[in-house]
Parts: sequence; C-alpha cells; structure tokens
Amino acid sequence: MWIATAAESREIDRKAIADFGVPALALMEQAGFAAFQAAQEYLSKAGRTVVVCGKGNNGGDGLVVARLLREHGRPVVCFIIAKNEDELSKDAREQLGRATTAGVRPTFADVETWISELRQAIRGSELCVDALLGTGATGEVEGNIKLAVQMLNEGGKSIVAVDIPTGIDCDTGAELGVSIRAARTVTFGLPKPFLFQGKGLEQSGHWSVADIGYPENLLGPTQALLLRADLIRPAFPIRPIASNKGRSGSLLIVAGSADMPGAAVMVARAALRAGAGLITVASVPSVCQIVAGHMPEALLLPLPEHDGQIAAEAAQTILDRQEKCDAAVFGPGLSHEESVRTCLAEVWKQWTKPALIDADALNCVSMGVELPAHECALTPHPGELARLMDKTAEEIQADRFKAAREAAEKLKHPTLLKGAYTISASIGQPLFINPTGNSGMATGGMGDALSGIVGTLLAQKLAPADALATAAYWHGLAGDLCATEIGTVGFSATDLIERLPRARMQILG
Repeated sequence: MWIATAAESREIDRKAIADFGVPALALMEQAGFAAFQAAQEYLSKAGRTVVVCGKGNNGGDGLVVARLLREHGRPVVCFIIAKNEDELSKDAREQLGRATTAGVRPTFADVETWISELRQAIRGSELCVDALLGTGATGEVEGNIKLAVQMLNEGGKSIVAVDIPTGIDCDTGAELGVSIRAARTVTFGLPKPFLFQGKGLEQSGHWSVADIGYPENLLGPTQALLLRADLIRPAFPIRPIASNKGRSGSLLIVAGSADMPGAAVMVARAALRAGAGLITVASVPSVCQIVAGHMPEALLLPLPEHDGQIAAEAAQTILDRQEKCDAAVFGPGLSHEESVRTCLAEVWKQWTKPALIDADALNCVSMGVELPAHECALTPHPGELARLMDKTAEEIQADRFKAAREAAEKLKHPTLLKGAYTISASIGQPLFINPTGNSGMATGGMGDALSGIVGTLLAQKLAPADALATAAYWHGLAGDLCATEIGTVGFSATDLIERLPRARMQILG
C-alpha cells in the first residue's frame, strides 16, 4: 500500500473531482460513513457521542458522523469551532444543512458558555469524535481549537480521529503544540506519514485506512510504500532440492571484541536460522572461543588483537578469506578504537563482495573511514545515522522519512533506519516502510539479529535494497511471533532468532 503526503492527498482529491467526476460531497459522505462505523465500535447501545468539528472539510466529515449517529438512533451532541455557518467551507455548510434536517443541533463557538458546555458534554459522553483539523493543517494549534483539544484529552473518553488527530503534522508526525490522543484514527484513501513517525505514531492509536471512492489508479505510486508479505515474497531465495551448503551462501562475520563478545554470537546465530550455508566468525581469540561454545556450526577465523579489539594487522587475514565468502557483515561489537578503524580502512579499500555495515563499523565511518566501493547495505539506528549525517538524533527523528532519503543520497548506499516502522531507503526507489515488529523488541541484541539476516540474504545474492526491506519485515514478524507467544515485554533476541524459520514459512505462505 502506498503512503501519501498531505500534498499527494490533496492532488488525489483534486484529480478524483476534476478528472474523474467524483462529487466532493460523495467523498465527504463516504469519509464520514467510515468514521461513523469506527465510532460504533466504541459505543454501547445507549452511549452518547460528542462530535467536535472545525470549519473546513474535516469538520464536514464530522457533521456526516453526527448526522449518521442521529439517523441510527444514537444520542449525539455536536460542537462547531466557528462563530456561525458563514465561516464554514462550502461543503461543510452543505453537510451542516443535512445534519440539522436530521435533527442535529450544533453548538457554535459564538457564546462565552460554549467551553463549559463542551466540558459538560464530554463528561456525560461515552465517546468523542475529533473532526477539528485535517491533513492540511500547519502551524501551532491555537485559540478555541487548542482549548477543545485540551478538553477532549482531559475528558478521559475514547476519541476517534477523522483522517488525522488534530494537532499532528501530516508529513512529519510532529506535534503542533498540542494534539489529540486518539484511541482510533480513520484515515482516507491511503495511509499518511504521520502514522509511522513522530508524535503521530503514538497519538493515532489503532489506525485503519478507509476506501471512500477514489479511483484505484489515483492511489499510487507515491514516494513511500508500506510493505506486505506478498511484496517481499518474490525476493526470498528458494533452496533447490539438490542444494548444498556451498550454494546456500557463505557469510563472513567480522564482529565482537573482548568487552562485547555476544554480538558475534547473535549475528552468527541469526545467520544460521536465516538459512546461511556457511558461517565464519572473524574476531579476536577470546570471542572465537565464546562463539565455539555457543555455535558449533560456525567456522572460526581468529584475528590478531590489540587491547581486546582486532588489531590493524588483522586486515590481511580478513582479506585472505574474501574469496571464500559470498558476503560479509562488519561491525557489531567491534568498538571504534584506532586499531579497528585502521583495519577496516585497509580491508574496505580492497573489498569486492557485498557487505553489511552496521553498529561500530558505522561509527568508524562517521569518524572518517571510507565505505567500500562495492555494493553495501547500511543499518544505522537514529544515533548512528545522526553521527553519519552530522546531525542530532532529535533531528533524525523529527522527520524519519526525510532523514532516510537524505542518508541514502549522501552515503550512496541503500540505508535502513531502525526504529518503530523501520525505513529502507535507496536512490531512485520509493521508501519502504516496515509494518512488522513491536515495542518488545527494544532490547539488546535485536540489531545483531537483524544483521545476521541481512548478511545471509546478501550472501544468497539479493541486492542490498531487497535484502534490507526483506530482512526488516522478516525480523519484525519474528518479533511479533514472540509477542504473541511470550508477551509484549520480556522476550529476548535469542527468542526472536529461534522464530525466524517459522516467520519465513509464514511469509512464504
């Protein structure tokens, strides 16, 4: 499913009306009907609803909700944040007429008592509907709308947001001063960026996308795509009946240090469960010993060390193994001391195989080490990407879509920005937004598990962009299996890794 920005949404609306002859009021009716259906899920038989409407077409959608509730015998009160109907948009005025004909008696914000009346109405309601501002809203929320938002949040009732929670920027998910905290958001036509980043991710609650009658060929392509299993399924390597370990991908893992030995174990274990045919861990001797105790399936390449990290002279040992591998993972647990930086700089000058650059290897890049000229995939978290882009983590998180796109362009390699709704970015391609995964994955080792999956897919000849998108979906789905079977808090990266084969089967159907 494609994801539409505010500008793209306006263009879809315009073309539907101007080029395809879809009446604007018909779109508004369908939008209001979708929100009405969502509202009913939160109502008991006698429960009352407060619908709060703005002046524009979002308010018109809310008036449709109020009318439909009334027509279905549901108790409803309606407030409009305008002094009179002359302040409403043309289509909202038309919906006001239909609502009043049906028996809805809206309260306008033209009297001093409206705020106390709204507070009292919320207190006696079961549900509130937010139809104050739509996806085109920009700038700080002020005046009566700000008061209404504060009152709706303080009321403690479930809120259904129409298209977008008021006070959230559509494209960045940033909060415009104050914002509605919705239990449910019903957006229209296509999902919007605010659902996947910033404060919007938290404030939207459970969200859904309603079909309101836009012609199908208007619904994409756009600049971002929400991944589904059927979209990544064709990328999965299929293992022939007569396959052998040499044809299933040989992965070299350059990871770990005396202080962080577990990273190498986690990457190797994930690669095994992701289907790598041969796994070689290249690290300092103490790490190799630990890997041997946990992963008898792994081959070991002990490297010269300096103060517990790989030494600069380890470069030649790694390069000598290059021809025996199909791809490599560089970074987890390495540290970014001078000896490590010197080693990676020398290795990458001569590296000719696909490589995943992660964790400390990314930190080395931010400190001046040049990436390999050959194809790479990068998997930074926001802090690592901030260092690579000479920004703060807050700036990265302020607009993750923009940050991922800029990173791929600057770094000239496909880049995956980790976090809720992980984003994969490649030059000349739309952003791929991953919907799988959950907050239980916010524990140590999860990034190492992802590295093992990406590395395996690179070793099995997937292009870096495909490997990143596929691995993100697969990794998140394994996390979702953990949440279902164990609970949303308390499962480990090891638990996730053990579920990778089952998640793969689920994707492949």
